[in-house]
Amino acid sequence: MTRTLFRNASVVLADTVTESSVLIEDGKILDVAASADAAADNVVDCAGLHLMPGVIDDQVHFREPGLTHKEDLSTASHACAAGGVTSFLEMPNTKPPAVTLEGVRAKEQLGADKSLVNYGFYIGATPDNAAELAKATDVPGIKIFIGSSTGNLLVDEQEALERIFAETTLPICAHCEDEQTVRANAARLAGTNDVADHSRIRDVQAAVIATRRATDLARRYKHRFHVLHVSTAAELDILADPAPYITAEVCLHHLFFNVDDYPRLGTRIQMNPSIKSADDNRRLFEALLDHTIQVIATDHAPHTLEEKAARYPNSPSGLPAVENSLALMLDQVTQGRCSINQVASWMCDAPARVWGIVGKGRIENGYDADLVLVDLQKQKTIRDAEQHTKSKWSPWDSVTLTGWPVATFVGGHKVYDADNGFDESFRGAKLRFDHSRGGYWATAGGIGTE
Repeated sequence: MTRTLFRNASVVLADTVTESSVLIEDGKILDVAASADAAADNVVDCAGLHLMPGVIDDQVHFREPGLTHKEDLSTASHACAAGGVTSFLEMPNTKPPAVTLEGVRAKEQLGADKSLVNYGFYIGATPDNAAELAKATDVPGIKIFIGSSTGNLLVDEQEALERIFAETTLPICAHCEDEQTVRANAARLAGTNDVADHSRIRDVQAAVIATRRATDLARRYKHRFHVLHVSTAAELDILADPAPYITAEVCLHHLFFNVDDYPRLGTRIQMNPSIKSADDNRRLFEALLDHTIQVIATDHAPHTLEEKAARYPNSPSGLPAVENSLALMLDQVTQGRCSINQVASWMCDAPARVWGIVGKGRIENGYDADLVLVDLQKQKTIRDAEQHTKSKWSPWDSVTLTGWPVATFVGGHKVYDADNGFDESFRGAKLRFDHSRGGYWATAGGIGTE
């Protein structure tokens, strides 16, 4: 039995922050109110620091297999560890896409071989793989691209969508942009080289139509559904109608960038769904505060700077974010816009509950010791050259933030600290999913343990 004591920390619990010491044993939290003198093999001095649950990023694109010149599971998981992300859920649009259980298993093996942090992989829907989706159990869920995809991952025919919602049981998430609207706008603006037109092509209406369509399916079939990367205030009216089947998330770029930033950042902030207005930024943040939106994710989707520098529309959509996501929100804490408990809810507890990730998301006895030490006084400037992502850039280059993770622990094992870097010998584990626990609305007290 190996014990580690996190001594004299400001511990971020579900509803409060308490000055305490936390004792862990063999990768599990043993006592959240331990004595500062409790016997332990290792002691971590936490004076002046906050101890948070590890971040769970439920929407990333780590590009392996098939697109590893942009990113791979090793470089991406290093970026995660540096940013306080202890678990990730990766999307199926790799090459080949993960649209079979065999394909998911192949990616899990890559995770076991390469990832410093814990991992899970969605299975992707196609117009004709409902039978394969029905066989999947121990995965986070099903991903549908209702617009904005390539190859056979686009599912926008109503009959195919009805079949997926009717014939499967896993939670579903979707990229919601109406394909017909996007194509019509693109035809109207054909020939443009102005990246600002990206937000006119992938406009508010495209997002609203697809989100309304998907949530209608969820309500009719009473099927758990998670709206990915909500980008518009107009979608909030759809989400404001409560349903025990529906949850939603917002990404950092939709909170902090808007169309006024195109002249400064250009294709660096070209995303699908597109960046919207400053008013959308404000309303989306308010939706987190009033619980209309439950989760913050990144949609980390790196491309090389050379690829991003192509003239629009030949530039690809996507940006890297995992290593700065927690710091961006800690900076909001230091500005007084939200509390550290709210950040822990949005980035740790809520994604664990949405996807039934056993033993994750909270600092409670019996939970896994996925933990992050953060210094709310630390100031650091984001620099392209210092990024751990293989793409080596950030849309937040030159931005100074106050509040940073300084050490990350996965299963009680320190995988990163700001002074000494990474433990290259460690590997994370496949996440455990229990969808029978009912998802976010059924687990107000946390997802629980075994």
